[in-house]
Amino acid sequence: MQDKMQVFSDDKEYVASTYARFNVAFEKGEGSRLYDIDGKEYIDCTTGIGVNIFGVCDEVWKQAVIAQLNKIQHTSNLYYSLPQAELAKLLCEKTGAKKVFFGNSGAEANECAIKAARKYGNTKYGRNEIITLKDSFHGRTIATLSATGQDAFHKYFDPFLAGFKYADPDMDGILRCYTDKTCAVMIECIQGESGVHVLDGEFLKELEKFCKQRDILLICDEVQCGNGRTGKLYAYENFGIHPDIVTTAKGLGGGLPIGACMMFEKCADTFTYGDHGSTFGGNPVACAGAVSIIERITDELLLEVQGKGAYLKAHIGRIKGVKAVTGMGLMIGIQTDKPAREIAQSCLEKGLIVLTAHDRVRLLPPLNISKDEMEQAIKILNEVIGK
Repeated sequence: MQDKMQVFSDDKEYVASTYARFNVAFEKGEGSRLYDIDGKEYIDCTTGIGVNIFGVCDEVWKQAVIAQLNKIQHTSNLYYSLPQAELAKLLCEKTGAKKVFFGNSGAEANECAIKAARKYGNTKYGRNEIITLKDSFHGRTIATLSATGQDAFHKYFDPFLAGFKYADPDMDGILRCYTDKTCAVMIECIQGESGVHVLDGEFLKELEKFCKQRDILLICDEVQCGNGRTGKLYAYENFGIHPDIVTTAKGLGGGLPIGACMMFEKCADTFTYGDHGSTFGGNPVACAGAVSIIERITDELLLEVQGKGAYLKAHIGRIKGVKAVTGMGLMIGIQTDKPAREIAQSCLEKGLIVLTAHDRVRLLPPLNISKDEMEQAIKILNEVIGK
């Protein structure tokens, strides 16, 4: 058995100090359960921040990855790749998108969306400004940090990329930011990192109409809320809107790095040879794993996710000390009077892993979490929050 104190020590000495880690080192897991290097068991309601959507060591995903590893682990994008073409076709058939660009992360998917929107706007109208929303989060590269509408992320790294404006999440906010240079509006239908805030449905419908009337691209960032997380394949479907670009990552890969920028009819042919690229984007192993994920996000599973989300929200909402429960499906935010980090630490000690998002506790459990595991999670949350 490894010495966890040595792991902690080596990490602090050799790994960049960018994460406020909890004092746990996980060694293995299965499904919705994780085990640390001391053998302690935990219910996982984080999925690696929305990544392992069918849990840890999911057998179907694992076998798809192994089968591809036994063929070829990587090939240049100068050549065709069966897993990449298969995944792109699957995503287009399920969403109505026309073209997909693959990168390695949500930030890269959003970078691609930004470039596509600017090329579309510049070539047609000389437009290059993008409106994003306050409290949004779009990534940690300079461009996606520039797009992020949170002051807390804008320290130390200036100058930021010009051409972004941050609107309040209503039409008055959009109108205050709109100019004849606006080429796109970029939103998250559910803002995960700022506290699991669900955008107003009427606002989204008005925004879609506003964009279509002016030939402004509507971009939906589905990095966290996509891939079945909200009870729909992608969260925008809950609101009956039709974006021009959809970005996703996290749960798409099931545990391997992948990002996708899906471009619908209006901007499907915006990119031409040399406009964009990625060495590892569309890696055959990551794509093979992603195919096994998307194939299993069926209508039946999505109904289960909706039901599980309703069950968790109803029971958590009854816990003494819970002020609000937000979110959709299995993307849940919990507001209490207690500091979120303190709640997360206490849950960890009792064998439950949760996330935080500003002042809220955040739950992103596996889509196939069992009722028994949900009940165990509710019990621990009640012990921590309700006491």
